[in-house]
Amino acid sequence: MYPQQIHSYLLQFFNENHCQILNDNDHYINVQLTVDMDKKIMNRPYYWKYLESTDGEPSPAQLTFITDKNRLVEDVKGEVIHFGSPRLSQLFEATKEMGSFVQMYERVADKLGTQTILTPWLAVNYKISYYSDQTKEILYSLGINLMTGQVKEGFQELLSTVDLDTAMSENTFNLPYIIKPIRALERLDGIIDNFIQKADHTWAEEAKLRWQKDRRVLEYFYEGVENKPDCYEIEKEAMDQQYEARIKIDIINGGLFYLK
Repeated sequence: MYPQQIHSYLLQFFNENHCQILNDNDHYINVQLTVDMDKKIMNRPYYWKYLESTDGEPSPAQLTFITDKNRLVEDVKGEVIHFGSPRLSQLFEATKEMGSFVQMYERVADKLGTQTILTPWLAVNYKISYYSDQTKEILYSLGINLMTGQVKEGFQELLSTVDLDTAMSENTFNLPYIIKPIRALERLDGIIDNFIQKADHTWAEEAKLRWQKDRRVLEYFYEGVENKPDCYEIEKEAMDQQYEARIKIDIINGGLFYLK
């Protein structure tokens, strides 16, 4: 998952949850949490319990997330966030808990006497995880036009440049979709499956070679032992599980977006 993908994901996540973006730099963002979001991700229940019992003034946290520390020129203090980091995993889980599907509209300036047509797009963010004794994860963002069937990759980055709202602007008309979202999702799933099939799978072959090497060591250690102890079977099973090559596909979130 590239830094710009993480950056776009953070912007969308906090915008959709009504957290004000105080500063949006190319390599970091500064965000003002809402009370609800502070309670969800900041892990300070005693603070909120005390505040509510004393009718105190709430002061939700401001956070700075550094999404690309290698390209950061300014002296910015904040939390470095990258794929696999605990914070990003926490936000993924929060997305699932709060509902991973949204419906949003591109905000359009009100021009007297004109009506803007908005086209429906289905957007889906996939996480592809490659597991063996080593782990690799990729975020894949796709959008499909529900009128024409056109598919765009990197759709998350495109959405980050669009001014979105949960309510329709005045003088806009939403085209009714021709392709049903469930059919569109099936097509996107097929694209992901095709991507995986065409990907380089030498990682699985290399994992198998490492498994064979460690297995030979294990067999050598117990060579000549007629009645092998239980720990031998336990070690062998653990080794098989550790090196087993497998792929998991998760949908992080998605939505129906009406765009110009």
